[in-house]
Amino acid sequence: MSQAKEERSATNSSPESHGTDLISKLPMRETPSEPQILYKNFWFRRIFLERIMLLEATFKARHDDIILATNPKCGTTWLKALSFAITNRSHYDSGNHPLLTRHPQEVIPTIDVEIPLNGDLNFIEKLPPPRILATHLPLSLLPESIRIQGCRIVYICRDPKDAFVSRWHFVSDFFGEKTDINVAFNMFCEGVLDYGPYWDHCLEYWRESVKSDRILFLKYEEMMLEPVKFVKVLASFLGVPFTGEEEDAGVPEELVRLCSFKTLSGVNSSQTEVVQRGSVVVKKSAYFRRGKVGDWVNHISEEMARKLDDIVQEKLKGSGLVF
Repeated sequence: MSQAKEERSATNSSPESHGTDLISKLPMRETPSEPQILYKNFWFRRIFLERIMLLEATFKARHDDIILATNPKCGTTWLKALSFAITNRSHYDSGNHPLLTRHPQEVIPTIDVEIPLNGDLNFIEKLPPPRILATHLPLSLLPESIRIQGCRIVYICRDPKDAFVSRWHFVSDFFGEKTDINVAFNMFCEGVLDYGPYWDHCLEYWRESVKSDRILFLKYEEMMLEPVKFVKVLASFLGVPFTGEEEDAGVPEELVRLCSFKTLSGVNSSQTEVVQRGSVVVKKSAYFRRGKVGDWVNHISEEMARKLDDIVQEKLKGSGLVF
């Protein structure tokens, strides 16, 4: 039985299952892998939605929490690595750094994926302040206490074409079978995918970032082009700016090298080692495919690219957000 099917079976039978009655009444769409359920204008698999609803009901933010928010496969692993390395740089040197032996997904939890169905939040309650917590949730579905406490939020977005290709590979790897790329592309264009529609997810954080200094909105492509610049921006936002002495010593550049795709993928290249994220198990290597900007040209046609560009342009029109 596949990991996803085992997870779904456990979810359906668990007495701690949250919101089961409500979920059964929500709009649903069949997809090649499993049904997507529409909840508050966004689509989710059941295995995610039950945890999201549980998180809404139980999570209590602290005022100094830092939230890393991303659409899936849009730089989550890189952002986790950078944030961990920046905030812990006084604790480790480059020779014994945890990121040389541990996966970035293991050092910062993704709360909406890893919360157990019994609601036990000990895995994050025990973290020392300031807690750095990741999520794939859209802004409108974040637990209310995050807004009330005024937590800082870092959001990273990515060109939708590359985001689609990266997610297609990851989901296919997770479920152990390749979904036809044309079918997956059409679902993406309709917005029917986990945490989708993609553009609405981006827009919620973008619009809030325009009017609030508690949200740092980053673009994957810009960070890849000037990583040292944005590591400094990120450090300042996280409340731990680099000192003049650190900059003179090349610390920002050192952290960029530590968190580079080459370094992290080399550490996590095993096809057999896995990351345990709550009850979800994923191969470590699945998080590192290419990490390149513009890789979509190797997977989708120019016609498909134009179609998606047109959709995104229409959806973002007037917002000021462009890809």
